[in-house]
Amino acid sequence: MSDLSKNEVERASFAFSIYDFDGSGKVDAFNLGDILRALNSNPTLATIEKLGGTKKKGEKMLSLEEFLPIYSQCKKDKDQGCYEDFLECLKLYDKNENGLMLGAELTHTLLALGEKLEDSEVAEITKDCMDPEDDDGMIPYASFLKKMVAGWQGSQAKPAAAPAAAEAAPAEG
Repeated sequence: MSDLSKNEVERASFAFSIYDFDGSGKVDAFNLGDILRALNSNPTLATIEKLGGTKKKGEKMLSLEEFLPIYSQCKKDKDQGCYEDFLECLKLYDKNENGLMLGAELTHTLLALGEKLEDSEVAEITKDCMDPEDDDGMIPYASFLKKMVAGWQGSQAKPAAAPAAAEAAPAEG
């Protein structure tokens, strides 16, 4: 716990107290992911389970003293998710459960959620990784994710588009 600052301990204690529904000084391990996310962490479901979270309510309770080392460990963890995690997220937009979502929803998601992307970045990503929309504006999201997770390199993957993209792309550094 010594690697948490006084401010981080106070913030963690406050977030913990919000999920201490009965005032017993304990929270359900089922809510571990929610508490960590409230503290601006972004643990995957696998990370939450590894740290002691449960999939069912009432299986395990955590005290603040047990939670603080978990929070400290989560802050150190750099696991950012994998193809399966992102696929589960996009399935939320698959209203017909047929592997398709609105291309406009994907674009909006890239602009609005997680680390914010600029319009030009989203345009380049969708141009290079998104299959053409069908007549209803739907796209297969799994193939988009496969291209992204496989290490999309921007316009470098398409040599003919590289000069134009290089001018539009922000400089790294």
